[in-house]
Amino acid sequence: MLNIEIDGKPLEVEHGSTIIDAADAVGIAIPRFCYHKKLSVAANCRMCLVQVEKFNKPLPACATPVADGMKIYTRSKASVEAQKSVMEFLLINHPLDCPICDQGGECDLQDIAVAYGASGSRYTEEKRVVFNKNIGPLVSTDMTRCIQCTRCVRFLKEVGGMQELGLVNRGEHAEITAYVDQSVNSELSGNIIDLCPVGALTSKPFRYSARSWELVRRPSIAPHDGLGSHVEVHVKDNKVMRILPREKESINECWLSDRDRFSYEGLNSPDRLKVPMIKHNGQWQETDWKTALEFAAGQLKDITKQYGGDALGVLVSPNSTMEEGYLIKQLAEGLGCGNVDYRLRQTDFRLDGKRTGTPWMGCNIQEIEELDRILLIGSNIRNEHPLLAQRIRKAVANGAELSIVSPLDNDPLMDIAHKVIVRPNDMVNVLGQILKGMSGLQKLSLCLPPTLNKLLEEIQVRPNTQKIAESLAGIREDLILIAPKVGIFLGNMALSDPRFTEMYSMAEAIGGISGAKGGILPPAANSTGMHMIGVMPAATGMHARAMLEVPRKAYLLLNIEPELDCQHAALANEAMAKAECVVALTAYKSSALENADILLPIAPFTETSGTFMSMEGRVQSFQAATRPLGECRPGWKVLRVLANTLGLPGFDYNSSEEVKNAVFNGEKPSAVVWRSLNNNLKELVEIQVNIKKLGLQRIGEVPQYESDPIVRRSTPLQKTKYNIRPMARMHGEQLAELGLQDGDIVVARQDKGSAVLKVRLDNHVAKGCVRVAAAHPLTVGLGDLMGDITIEKAAAEQVVIYEKQLTEMA
Repeated sequence: MLNIEIDGKPLEVEHGSTIIDAADAVGIAIPRFCYHKKLSVAANCRMCLVQVEKFNKPLPACATPVADGMKIYTRSKASVEAQKSVMEFLLINHPLDCPICDQGGECDLQDIAVAYGASGSRYTEEKRVVFNKNIGPLVSTDMTRCIQCTRCVRFLKEVGGMQELGLVNRGEHAEITAYVDQSVNSELSGNIIDLCPVGALTSKPFRYSARSWELVRRPSIAPHDGLGSHVEVHVKDNKVMRILPREKESINECWLSDRDRFSYEGLNSPDRLKVPMIKHNGQWQETDWKTALEFAAGQLKDITKQYGGDALGVLVSPNSTMEEGYLIKQLAEGLGCGNVDYRLRQTDFRLDGKRTGTPWMGCNIQEIEELDRILLIGSNIRNEHPLLAQRIRKAVANGAELSIVSPLDNDPLMDIAHKVIVRPNDMVNVLGQILKGMSGLQKLSLCLPPTLNKLLEEIQVRPNTQKIAESLAGIREDLILIAPKVGIFLGNMALSDPRFTEMYSMAEAIGGISGAKGGILPPAANSTGMHMIGVMPAATGMHARAMLEVPRKAYLLLNIEPELDCQHAALANEAMAKAECVVALTAYKSSALENADILLPIAPFTETSGTFMSMEGRVQSFQAATRPLGECRPGWKVLRVLANTLGLPGFDYNSSEEVKNAVFNGEKPSAVVWRSLNNNLKELVEIQVNIKKLGLQRIGEVPQYESDPIVRRSTPLQKTKYNIRPMARMHGEQLAELGLQDGDIVVARQDKGSAVLKVRLDNHVAKGCVRVAAAHPLTVGLGDLMGDITIEKAAAEQVVIYEKQLTEMA
């Protein structure tokens, strides 16, 4: 610790701190533009100049480390004159267009100019003009206002992982620009809007729609991935105008992914369902709540009475709140139905009943940065959890080694120490090799199922998998790390795979040897919470896949669009079409719900209160930011009244808080959570490692901007490069084998369904695989996300159908 003095105040600070750190710690304001606590120090704006005793000129507070006995003066005559001079220079070329600037009212330059600027300028020369750049559908530019603080440049390089903006030219000709004719494509790009201290970078969707002082700010929780980011919802006239991050160091720091930031545009979609609807003679008719609920209750009661509770299937979105999940489970039990599930994109359920607790991430989000070794299995981390990818990026920058086992060789924008890119079906074999390599390094006799022990004897460990084993064990060519901190995580592609059980068991065995933390990285906001409160089939009930394979007489859907949210789109469509009655609680009316019979409008996350549980087990409640649109009602209320209409006992809740208390049985949520979370298996399952399959295998990744109904309807996100239409993407060698070329039109077939697609050369895809995006109208005729697939060249009439589809979508 060092003893210093700032403006006469004695202070004790850590060695290595800068003057601006010390001043911020005691609440002494030093003006700044280029400095940001999460970015490297540039010291190029010079606004933070301060006087330091024994120095003959002012020093930049952001770049000057403190020394013992240092005396600093932030408000002395020399400091104020230096700061005023810098302010004058900054305003020489800055346009005087505050009344029309979107940053007006929350502009750092405005605030600091009031304190340090003069009443008029001494410069009468013509101000310079910089042409605006089109850097994509999310960020709008007014580059004449730019003061070259380079925050945006540093963010995209240091946090985003790729330098997409840069500073060119010098002096008064300097300007921030992208590469020639390139847009900014980072999945975190919206953060440069928050970072910009002037009006040079603003939100394109929000532009000219409201003034900052007109907005009411309400806290909430992001509903699109398992991170549980803290957000601030800005509302005007009962309409969500924009969403910004709330600072929460242990979760999202001060950042927000573009999916969480711009998805609000989907809340105001024309598809919003505002009144209950009943299908009569094939036509939708609007009705009142009483009629709709009585009709729905009557239909459900009749079918369960006639065929038994097993005739009903209940499918729940994992993005629903814990309150909604709890009530729909209780409602199903009241009808004698054990067929309830939230695992819509899962196909392997062999672990049911074999776990000792609720599967979760296996560590806290902040702990990711402290890991020395990380193994990602079946995960495109940037697509699935953009802010978690940023944490891993920090760990790698701090010296961690990242290893990847995946069917996709996507660039995570960080150094990868080791990677094995294979077909999804072969990932189990690779994990077996890593396990054998680890056991050999540690000289352990593993307590494994006999079949696995036998198979491990036969497995040959290849050099690349041996490298991963050595990495996890802490061995490097230049050193041996004693007891490295290891993290092993399974991503969305692993969760969707038919051999997920084997992957999970292998990962647990590897983790047992290496002492690793880790678990699953669930895709949705409340997957972990749904599992903990048991929104899953009863002992004799059906899981989500079984409910579609053996169609039920009736379905109750909560917040889902079956053909877009289920693992097997064609199977889901067929099951809904065969049902006698489909009751959908939904915020949207769409073609994906054409087979429904009753639509009950429920409120999205901004219009209801509720609770999400993140993948690290953090229970976070939120309140409604706006009133429900039209006749929409919170989902928990609709379920409560539906249960009352059915005559079921125990549904007398008056608030979501009462439902939450019932969820946790009146206990403190954290106590229940930490008693429940456990990734361990009761026993490792029997595993077949050396299964060899011929033919092509599909990689049905769900694009991040197609992940749920709200995101799918956000127009700005749909315009990004991440939302290009699905194609049949294959490795160059695979194309040559099939006699295809980039740009050909082909027919992809799975089970009984098919889709006409364009071929795209993509050497990031493992040989033997076809990457075809899911959750899209073009691919709803296909089957399992990770199933077998065939590709054949399209006939002339099929090409015509394909072109017609594209025209209709446009």
